[in-house]
Amino acid sequence: MGKLEDVSAADLREALATTENHKAVRRLMVALAYKDGDRVKHLCRLYGIPESTLYYWLDRFETRGLDGALEDEPRPGRPPKVDESTRNSLAADLTDSPAKFGYDRAKWTPELVKDHLEREYGVEYSLGHVRRVLRDR
Repeated sequence: MGKLEDVSAADLREALATTENHKAVRRLMVALAYKDGDRVKHLCRLYGIPESTLYYWLDRFETRGLDGALEDEPRPGRPPKVDESTRNSLAADLTDSPAKFGYDRAKWTPELVKDHLEREYGVEYSLGHVRRVLRDR
């Protein structure tokens, strides 16, 4: 086998039972199946991942331990325009009627949320990004 010799199946199962992150769940399922003797090519077909990704995940379990293998590093790129506090405030706003904020609408629409973000928080997002924010909240 060669990989995952220092990681027990019991630890993998325990982590799987307690994690909610879908990426971590997938990595744990692959690691458990590998630990149980499934072949790499079979796992790659089953989970739709390249062999290089599977080996990268297994190497992460070995070099970083269980917790380190499940957490992703921060990704480079533009920092978010709004912080967590603003996201929470917006989420609270969206539980109220738009009329409370002076809008002549009965329901929130992506277009209205876009306008609300600009008016109340000074943040300009594209309509597509507003839809992503609404979907992911």
